[in-house]
Amino acid sequence: MTLFKNKYRIESARLKGWDYRNPGYYFVTICTKGRIPYFGGVEGDDVRLSAIGEIAAQCWMENPQHHADIESDEWVIMPNHAHGIIIIVETVQCTVSTVAKNQMAAISPKTGSLSVAVRSFKSAVTKLAHNAGHEFGWQERFWDHIIRNEAELNRIRNYIRANPSNWEKDQNNDDGLWM
Repeated sequence: MTLFKNKYRIESARLKGWDYRNPGYYFVTICTKGRIPYFGGVEGDDVRLSAIGEIAAQCWMENPQHHADIESDEWVIMPNHAHGIIIIVETVQCTVSTVAKNQMAAISPKTGSLSVAVRSFKSAVTKLAHNAGHEFGWQERFWDHIIRNEAELNRIRNYIRANPSNWEKDQNNDDGLWM
C-alpha cells in the first residue's frame, strides 16, 4: 500500500511497466460484489442466465461496438463472474495537454486500455440492472492475464468453454469450495 494525499491506496494489480493499450490478447475475470450469483445459476453443463445475466451477456457482446480498439474472443457469463478474452487491436493515443497536467491522469485508466473496456462493461451492466429495478454490484477490481502465445490462448479458450461444466469445483462457487 502507498500513501496518496495522506490516504492509503491499494497498489494496482496490473503488471508494472506494461502499457495495457498494447495490442494483444487479455484474459479477464470480473466478479460480482460478495460473489453473489446475480447472473443466474448452473444446471448440468449450462448456465441459466437471470435477467441481470442477460444484461451482462448483451453488454459483453456490445462492448466492442463502443471501443474501436477492442474485439471480443471467447467469453462466458457465470452465476457470479464473467470470464472473457479481450483483444486490443490498436493503440489509441490521446494528446490533450490539460490531461498531462492533471494529477489523476497518472493513475486513471488510459483511453484505449483494457481497464477502460472493463470499466465500460461494468458501468453499462450496473446502469441497466439498476434501471430495470435490480439490486446489483461489482467487486471493485478485476483480474487479468496477458496471453503470450497461441498455446496459452487455446488453453484459456478451452477453460472458458468448460467453465459451466466445472462449476461445482469452481473457486468462485462458494458452494463448491468445500466439495
